[in-house]
Amino acid sequence: MPWHPSPDWQALTPGTGQATGGVWRTPDGAVVKRLLPGVEDPRHHAYWERQALVASSRIVAGTRGLRTAECLGVERDVDGITVRMAYVAPSAWAPEGLAAALGRFAACSVAEPAWGARDVLRDRLATVERRGGWSVLTRASRATPAIEALWKHRDNALAVLDALPQVPTHGDAHPVNLLGRDGDDVVAIDWEQFGLGPVGFDLAYLLLGVEVPMDELVAAHGGEGREVRRGTAIVAAYTGVSRAAWALTQPDQGDHLARLARLSGVVEEAAQIVVPR
Repeated sequence: MPWHPSPDWQALTPGTGQATGGVWRTPDGAVVKRLLPGVEDPRHHAYWERQALVASSRIVAGTRGLRTAECLGVERDVDGITVRMAYVAPSAWAPEGLAAALGRFAACSVAEPAWGARDVLRDRLATVERRGGWSVLTRASRATPAIEALWKHRDNALAVLDALPQVPTHGDAHPVNLLGRDGDDVVAIDWEQFGLGPVGFDLAYLLLGVEVPMDELVAAHGGEGREVRRGTAIVAAYTGVSRAAWALTQPDQGDHLARLARLSGVVEEAAQIVVPR
């Protein structure tokens, strides 16, 4: 019999992950996420089983700074995987508090699992390249010398990131995923892209989702400031420009172009880092 949600479950979202088939809240207070088969490469950022493996392994159930909610069960069937987690109540977080939590998480020692995401930005840029790169920004007169330099020297940017300390990363540290609170630590959801990545990776995603300057977030994050700043600037610049280029191909462009304009200083700084001297 095909899997289907119970009629007394409340739908929370249709799911935004590539492998997510829906999210519901049950009458007993659990959250159920349905995962559907998709990308099979366990190192790819969109590997379809990763959220279930994060939950069942409890690899980040007790980490400092950032952790998962309690896993209540993982069930597999021929059509997919059903993950049950404890409900995470939303909590008000200042961006600086989130940055500090991400810094403590990055300082944790977590053994890399065989299914952890790797090379997320490299994979994403390869996809952008197959789709024509950032040429749409040039055609729309939105490209700047710094943007053009970033695209030309993207291989050097990836080499800089590879040389940075590789730390535990949530992979999609947007404020909507940094949801709950346990003291000074964050209870996060949607660990689809968890793995090891360059220091500053998670902070870059946070930067793209808040209105706080990078200086303040880097200071709150802590750690080796120069390395954190380099990782944050590069990941934020490449991700922000790629999102803006994608937005120009969509009927609803959202706020990606406005965010790119606000990110101009970070884009300039990233270009200064990656352009060979």
